[in-house]
Amino acid sequence: MFRGDGRARAVDFPAAPPWRRFTPAGPESRDPAAGPEGPGRRTALPYLIRPQHADVVNAALHLRRPLLVTGPAGTGKSSLARAIAYELQLGTLLRWPVNSRSTVRDALYQYDAIGRLRETTLHRDGGGDAGPGSRAEERPEPSIGTFIRLGPLGTALVPSSRPRALLVDEMDKGDVDLPNDLLTVFEEGVFDIPELTRLPEESADVEVQTADRHGTVLIRQGIVQCDEFPVVVITSNGERDFPPAFLRRCVQLYLPVPGEEQLRAIVAAHLGEAALREADDLIETFLRRRAPGELATDQLLNAVFLRVGGVDLDADGLLDAVLHQLTGSM
Repeated sequence: MFRGDGRARAVDFPAAPPWRRFTPAGPESRDPAAGPEGPGRRTALPYLIRPQHADVVNAALHLRRPLLVTGPAGTGKSSLARAIAYELQLGTLLRWPVNSRSTVRDALYQYDAIGRLRETTLHRDGGGDAGPGSRAEERPEPSIGTFIRLGPLGTALVPSSRPRALLVDEMDKGDVDLPNDLLTVFEEGVFDIPELTRLPEESADVEVQTADRHGTVLIRQGIVQCDEFPVVVITSNGERDFPPAFLRRCVQLYLPVPGEEQLRAIVAAHLGEAALREADDLIETFLRRRAPGELATDQLLNAVFLRVGGVDLDADGLLDAVLHQLTGSM
C-alpha cells in the first residue's frame, strides 16, 4: 500500500488482524452487559489456557479473592481477564491501568469540585443558559452527583446480583504503598464518598456517574457496598515484590511462556488451521529467538498474519522488525 514515492493514491485496506478489530459504539453502550469489552473496544477472541491454570482461576472465583497473575510479557495475563468476563457473561470488563500516579481514591471515584463551583456560581449569578430577564432561582442548581464519577474499582463495587469483572493492569508500576492501600477495600468490599456522606439526610440519595459509558447509579447516604465481591484480576510483570499482607489476600497464578504445541494451538485458534501450513518456519524461528521476557506470543501471531496475507517476511529487516526483542536497546 505505502510506497514512499510521494504520490497520493486511493488504496483498499486489507482486513485487520482479528485482535485489532473494534466494535462500533452505539445505543447498546448504555448497557454494562453489552459485551466483555464494551462498544468501541476489541472483539472477543479465543483464549487457550491449561487445565491446571483454569483450576487456579476457579479457586479465586470460589473464594471471592483477587487473582494475581504474573508471568513474562505476552503470556496472556490481561487477556485472561477479558476471557473470564466473556465466558461468565459478567458484562463490560472494567479496566484500571496502573501507573506511578495511580491512587486507590481515584480508582474508587473522582469529584470535580472546580466544575461544581463554577456551575454553582453561574446559577447564583443568573448566568449560563439563562436568557434575558430570567432569574437565577428559576434554573435548578445542578446536583452534586453530576460532578461525581465512580472509577473502575468503585463501579465494580456497586451492588448487583452478579459480580462485575475488574482488570487491575500492571500493579507493579504503581506506588509502593498502593497494594497496602487496597487491603481494606478488598477485605470489606465497601467505601464511602465523603462529599455525599456530609449531605443532610433528606438529600443523601444521589445519582452519580459510573465508569461505564453513560452509566449512572443511585448512591444512598454516600456508601457503596457490594453484594457480590467483583472478579478482580491483577496483573504484574514481576518488576517489584508485593507485601505479604497483600499476597495473603490473593490467589496467585503464574503463566509461563507457551511451548511449541500450545503456540500452534494459539495460531490455529486465532487465524485458522490453514494458517499453520504457513507457520512452521516462523514458529521455529520464534522458539529459537525467544528468551524469557524477550519475545511475546502476539509477535508470532503478527508474523503469521503477515505471511498468510502474502507479505514477504524474508525481505531485509522485516522479520526482525516484527520479532523484535522486548528488552534491551532496539
